[in-house]
Amino acid sequence: MTRTPRTGPGRGWLLRLVIAFAFAQGAVSMARPAVSYRALALGADEAAVGVIAGVYALLPLFVAVPLGRRTDHGRCAPLLPLGVLLISGGCAVSGIVSSLPAMAAWSGVMGLGHLCFVIGAQSIVARQSAPDEQDRNFGHFTIGASLGQLIGPVAAGALISGQGGALGRTSALALLVAAAVAAVALASLWRIEHRREAGPGGRPGDKVPVRAILGARGVPAGIFISMAVLSATDILTAYLPVVGEHRSIAPATVGLLLSLRAAATIACRLVMSPLLRLLGRRALLTSSCLLAGLLCAGVALPVSVPVLAVMLAVLGFCLGVGQPLSMTTVVRAAPDRARSTALALRLTGNRLGQVAAPAAAGLIAGAVGVAAPFVLLGVGLIGAAGLGLRGDGRPEPSPAPLGTGSVPPLETEPAQAPPGTESALAPPDPVPAAVPQDTPARGGPVPPTARKGAEYPG
Repeated sequence: MTRTPRTGPGRGWLLRLVIAFAFAQGAVSMARPAVSYRALALGADEAAVGVIAGVYALLPLFVAVPLGRRTDHGRCAPLLPLGVLLISGGCAVSGIVSSLPAMAAWSGVMGLGHLCFVIGAQSIVARQSAPDEQDRNFGHFTIGASLGQLIGPVAAGALISGQGGALGRTSALALLVAAAVAAVALASLWRIEHRREAGPGGRPGDKVPVRAILGARGVPAGIFISMAVLSATDILTAYLPVVGEHRSIAPATVGLLLSLRAAATIACRLVMSPLLRLLGRRALLTSSCLLAGLLCAGVALPVSVPVLAVMLAVLGFCLGVGQPLSMTTVVRAAPDRARSTALALRLTGNRLGQVAAPAAAGLIAGAVGVAAPFVLLGVGLIGAAGLGLRGDGRPEPSPAPLGTGSVPPLETEPAQAPPGTESALAPPDPVPAAVPQDTPARGGPVPPTARKGAEYPG
């Protein structure tokens, strides 16, 4: 049997999107610690620094769903340069202003820019990927985020700590460099989005209610899995230095351990496709969340540094699975007319987790001990593994993507039948002898002889 050739866009757009995301995420990862250091240099206390950091995550909560709705009924690409410009402007102005309220406001602008970029980019990946390519493409897309998260903090630390302790001046320099890094992303934002075919519900007036989106089986599970994985990553980054201080682990060693975790996450996303072929998406998602939960709780144990390094490497590998597969889970479960809105709701959940998880971890660590947050995160990841067992929201098989050669069990739209197949509305065959051999009864199964001529991309 000859394989039907693909007629959709190639994958050059995905590579350019990954490159742009790496620069945009790298700029944000540089800017966030630099904003905290600059606020301290301007006289902020710990509470003020927390408020400034929180505005970054809180402000986008109010615009995520409207942006998602706009993207559902229009183009995604305009959000990408808009997001880059907001990130770059927020970084640059944060390095210039000298008042804490202004820093908080521009930190929110930076968070809004990051939200615009991510909603637009995720919607493009969902829209231009065939169903059997979504896991792989989302996995490759998130490599850009991992690269930015790996390089950004290292670059910020080198810029801030490398010039004699003049914290205000060096943190401002780091923010200006972050603005320039974000602007580089504009160079990759060409021919990212291809012409969109007319789809169901393309009119702006056709809005799926948020309650209906959240009620679709699979959407809440995808949102919770994403929240659990992101919260584990954030708390691990924030509280591993505290654990290291209690166990007399040098800060340089803690930095290497966190870099090892990030590198393992990138490695996971590079081998996502063979892992999916080997295990299947449900087993991979469930087992990775379960193992990550056990390892996250195991960080609370007083193990040696080499053992901790192995645990963090495996933990980083497992955490690399949750984000891309949760994107696919939400996209598949959401109504066709509200996929971008569903992805926006997922990002809203992530932002809530970024606000609530550190606050809860701080309260628990203060009351019980610094190891307690890791146990709590382990419980959350094990709960995410239980949700992963439920699978996707939509029953399989879904309509086959272009070029896969899959066959629907029964053709229900005669007007779309390819040449060589019988239509219920067509005139009778002038050769009666062929009817009893090849034509099934109405509503009955299609015999192999009839199915051979009906193979086409559904």
